[in-house]
Amino acid sequence: MKHIAALQAVVTADEFDHEPTAAELDAIEREMPLIVAEVDLLDVQIGLLDRAATVLDERRVRRARNRVLAARRDLTNRAATALRGGAA
Repeated sequence: MKHIAALQAVVTADEFDHEPTAAELDAIEREMPLIVAEVDLLDVQIGLLDRAATVLDERRVRRARNRVLAARRDLTNRAATALRGGAA
């Protein structure tokens, strides 16, 4: 009987075993308003999974979607400004 062993290095290399860099943490911090808005929208949608939406619920969904869109717009505008070097 032959012994079967892995001939390659371990798949989970050390590159995944480190803490986030300062740049990655800054990127997360910049995206935090969008993340919060998306979580709020998800909370509203989850609340409507098992019941019919009322007029008030429809308003909540609409407002949450608008907050997500506004956060995406702001994030995109900040990224575009940063790429241009802040010159308008």
